[in-house]
Order: sequence, then structure tokens, then C-alpha cells
Amino acid sequence: MEYSKKPESPLQDRVALVTGGAKRLGRAVALRLAEEGADVIIHYRSSAPDAQSAVAEIEKLGRRGHAIAADLTSVTDIKRLFDEAAKEFGRLDILVNCAANFLPSSIVSTTEEIWDASLDTNLKAHFFCAQAAAPLLRRTRGTIINFADTGGLLGWPGYIAHSVSKAGVVMLTRVLAKALAPEVRVNAIAPGTITMPGDPPEWETDFIKLATLRRTGAPSDIADAVVFLVQSQFMTGQILVLDGGAHCREEPEKVG
Repeated sequence: MEYSKKPESPLQDRVALVTGGAKRLGRAVALRLAEEGADVIIHYRSSAPDAQSAVAEIEKLGRRGHAIAADLTSVTDIKRLFDEAAKEFGRLDILVNCAANFLPSSIVSTTEEIWDASLDTNLKAHFFCAQAAAPLLRRTRGTIINFADTGGLLGWPGYIAHSVSKAGVVMLTRVLAKALAPEVRVNAIAPGTITMPGDPPEWETDFIKLATLRRTGAPSDIADAVVFLVQSQFMTGQILVLDGGAHCREEPEKVG
């Protein structure tokens, strides 16, 4: 199959791998990177039809797409994922660690299974994907973009394990930025509430009350931020908060 190339594309000839790229935010990011000129590897765990349809959309944009299944809680599977990516494309310029779960867990309801599932998927996988990608990214002076969220900065009592895992992503980003410099830049995005089809409507209602911009985020807001970080050559170790200004609206505690 022949793939057309657009010389004016900002990410011309770059290769990106997006974990969790078959659905939701990962898919939006993958398609945006393809629109900007990158060839994209879609990682998925079990959503094969969604992954293949994402690849089809990427190819309609004139880019190369390829889907690879892997269980990111397995280091062996992670190594296989990047070995296959390297074999298929010969290089890697961009790693977007987007795959995550979002498991409710209060001080009472948190079980060992919930704790391990949150930390394994949201934090352990980010590190071992970065470890496996590092040799490829060093060759291309590439970049890693991790997905944290505001729960990792503020702490959500109803999502304790999730908040801890995302706080770990924040520190992991800073440590990796030092460990992989100067060849590889590492940054993170910390979104607030992003409206996706099928999400509970109360999420949007509650968040709008807090957001200075009086709206939730859209997938395009996140994809814009990813493209910005990919192209920001003098930026590393940073956490880009995308929460509609919700952090600006915290009222000081009243005294007296």
C-alpha cells in the first residue's frame, strides 16, 4: 500500500506509539498525531475492533498505522510491544503513555486487587514502557508524554489508589526527564474532567461548578496539548495542567 506524504506536515516522518490508542482520549491523540504527519502505532489490550478502526482512520489520513496488542501489566509483553514496533517501523520518535484505568476506591472500599490494578496499569506500565522505548527514543532525540491527571495533584478521597498512581506519574515524569536527558524530553499532561460520550452527566455538571472557564475539556484540548509538548524542544520535566482553571477557584478557608 502506498502512503502519501505531505511535506508541510509538522511531524513529517515521525513515528509515534500511543498506549491505549484504540479508544477515548488515546484514540483522539493518535488521530491528531496522524493529522500532523506522524505514522502511529496503536497499542491496545483487548479492543481489537476499535484498534483496527483507528488504524483505518489513520490510513485515510495518508499515514501508516499499525495495531499491536499487549498487556501492559506484564513487562514481558511490554518488551514484545516495542520490539514489534521497532521491527515494523525501524524507529520511534514519540511515546504517549495514555493507557489507564479509573477505579473508585475509598479508605473503606480499597482492596488489594484495586490497589494493584491501579498502580500496575497507571504507573508501573508507564515506567516499563519508557524503559523499553528509551534506546529507540535516544537515537531520534524523541519525547515521552505521560498522562497524569488532577487527582494526582489534588488527591481524591473517593479514588485513593488512582490518585496515588497518578501522583507517581508526576514524580516519574520528573525523574525520567533527568535520567534520559539530554537526548529525550519527558513531560506530562494532567487533565481535569474531559467530556467523552457515555460519561455520567453529573461529572460534567460537578466540574463546571469548579472550572474558571465554565466548561469541561474536550478530547481536542488534550490532543492540542500533546502536539504542543511534542514540538516544545526546550521543555522537559513539566506537568501541564489542563483543568479549565479549576485550580484557580479554590476558596481560602474562612476564619472567624
